[in-house]
Parts: sequence; C-alpha cells; structure tokens
Amino acid sequence: MIISGFQKLTLLDYPNKTACLLFTQGCNFKCPFCHNKSLLENSSSNEVIDEEEIFKYLDKRKNVLDGVCISGGEPLLQKNIEIFIKKIKEKGFLVKLDTNGSFPGKLKWLIDNNLVDYVAMDIKNNFFNYKSASGIENNNIENIKKSISILENSNIEHEFRTTVVKEIHDLEQIESICKYIGVNTKYYLQNFEDNGTVLQKGLSGFEKKELQNIVNKLKNTYPNIEVR
Repeated sequence: MIISGFQKLTLLDYPNKTACLLFTQGCNFKCPFCHNKSLLENSSSNEVIDEEEIFKYLDKRKNVLDGVCISGGEPLLQKNIEIFIKKIKEKGFLVKLDTNGSFPGKLKWLIDNNLVDYVAMDIKNNFFNYKSASGIENNNIENIKKSISILENSNIEHEFRTTVVKEIHDLEQIESICKYIGVNTKYYLQNFEDNGTVLQKGLSGFEKKELQNIVNKLKNTYPNIEVR
C-alpha cells in the first residue's frame, strides 16, 4: 500500500462512527475539481507512510475508534489492498472504502469476502457527460454501472455521491443520475469549494439556495437525495 496521508481522527467521513482516515497515492481519473491533486500520481516527492505506523496507531486506539476510512486517490489501484484491509479487520475495526467505481471486480471481491463494511462511491456525472467530470477521454462506463449494481445488490451499507460544479453539472444531469440509481439508495450532492489547489482554475460551486432548489425539485420522486 502506498499511503500518502493519514488523519488520525474524523467524525465526518464514516457516518455515525469515529474513525481515522487514510489517503492512498495514485488515481486513474483527473477530475478538474479534485482537491487532492498531490495524490494523483505516484510521485517520489510525496510522503509515504509506513503501514506499520498505521497498525501501531490502531493498536493504541482500539477502545476509541470504530473504523478506518480508506480514501485517495483511488484506493482500488493498490495491488495489495486486500491484504492491508484484512489486517485492519483482524484488529476488530470496521472499514469504509471510498471509490470511483472503476474496478468492479476488486470491489465485489472485497464485499464477498466481508472486508468492507461501508462503501461510498462517487458518480462523477451522468453517463453521457462523464468525461467533463472525470477528466479522461475513455471512461469505461460499463465498469461504473457494474459497481453501482454490485453495491445495490449487496447487503453492506453504501452511498452514492456527486461533487457538483456549476460549470459541469445541471439539474438534468443530476436527475439522470437519480433515475439510474433509483429511489432506494442514499445519494448526496457535495457542493464544490475551491481550495486553491484544484486541477482546473475558474470552477465554482452552486449558491446554497440554487443547490437546495435542485434537491427540492427532485425530492418528491427521489426521497433519498440530500445536500451534504
């Protein structure tokens, strides 16, 4: 595992749980609004945190933390993530995985082997406009669809989420995502905020009222849509 970030405590990333948060290095997307551009490439200039440091910390926090959140980058790019997660589970912690959904085979294996307890999957845009949000030309949309299906047919807790950008998303696109995932799954809109380190300049989030109006228009049909 190439781990380039470690937050020792988060009360926000794992719903209703106390957790720590790991950031893995490397991603197969180049989302223009990405806040973690330092994690996109396997750069030797980035700090690499030894796995043993993580495990030692977990041993000390067994009575404090409920779980471990694994984010990125894209965690499922990591070749030995299965072994790493298994060690976490053996210590008695829950595991939440953040993923872009582009590795359905690995996702299914983790679920089938009881190695993840909660999955948050990013849906970048509707399938006709994925490039605008993923930043790459050749998105394998079938893999995205497979990951959605795997989660919806699993017994583990999961959510879908979209970071919404005014220059990229609109009501019609968000409604299209809602239609595809259906009415039963938690779906969160996360408003883009420019922290000054994003890949593309000139992007902006929605006004709070604008975003709430989008949710209000969809809420009757898709009751599980929320602004986070």
